Amino acid sequence: MSLRPFLTTLPLLVLLAAWGCSTVPYTGRTQVLMVSQEQELRLGYQAFEQIKYRSRPARDPRMQEAVQRVGQRLAQAAGRPDFRWEFVVIDDPSPNAFCLPGGKVGVYSGLFRYLENDADLATVLSHETAHVLARHAGERLSHSMLAQMGGTGLNVALAGMGASPGAGQLAMLGYGLSTQMGLLLPYSRKQEFEADRIGLILMAKAGYDPALGVDFWKRFAQAKADRARRPAFISTHPADADRIRNLEAGLAEARRYYQAPAEVRDYAAMAPSPTPWQGHRNVARPPAPR
Repeated sequence: MSLRPFLTTLPLLVLLAAWGCSTVPYTGRTQVLMVSQEQELRLGYQAFEQIKYRSRPARDPRMQEAVQRVGQRLAQAAGRPDFRWEFVVIDDPSPNAFCLPGGKVGVYSGLFRYLENDADLATVLSHETAHVLARHAGERLSHSMLAQMGGTGLNVALAGMGASPGAGQLAMLGYGLSTQMGLLLPYSRKQEFEADRIGLILMAKAGYDPALGVDFWKRFAQAKADRARRPAFISTHPADADRIRNLEAGLAEARRYYQAPAEVRDYAAMAPSPTPWQGHRNVARPPAPR
């Protein structure tokens, strides 16, 4: 048997040994990261400026004020003053939120249809803050890079073993499917579970009762119960029942971090306003990457 296919993949093993490992706060899980913190921050900051340029701010300034008020409490609880924390509300009917490395968090205005008070908002923002704190974006990028390198190594190995073009294409297709279903998507669900656990802790440290966070996720799951959902095994997010069980299991741990209660403001009177947010100005178009 020729050793060539194995020798061609040896550099990949050397790189794997050289890459740094990091430990996720609170959970202690070890993660392999192929990108530096500085690279993550640069990508996160650039992407967030692009998003702000292309998006409209929420029309109701009370939404922005609420996100700023709750978000800054969570940023303080996260203990990363080196991040440029920023919380914005984007005019979009989707009930969703997102985060980017370096403390950049966006909330879609449509989410406020499901929020009753600051505790609900803290639940969502703490989840996104946890993703930032755990460097999940950098980890996902690292896994994608590993998958690409693995595919390259397989292609070289197949060629070295004299596989026919048809057999090689079939093997690469199988590799792509198995990587997506067996590595990338499941790991995304693992990150979601981890962000839920860390999020409850951050919520408690910021002065919000973590039990209210579990209540929100139950209510949110019920509200979207009629929507068609993909099975958990092909979804990047866990099934609602699995998520609730994970949250309930982490509640006792989060309560140990519970600080003095924060003021919880009610959103009953909050409704979309036709008045635009006068203080907003779109940032200048970012320079094209060089």
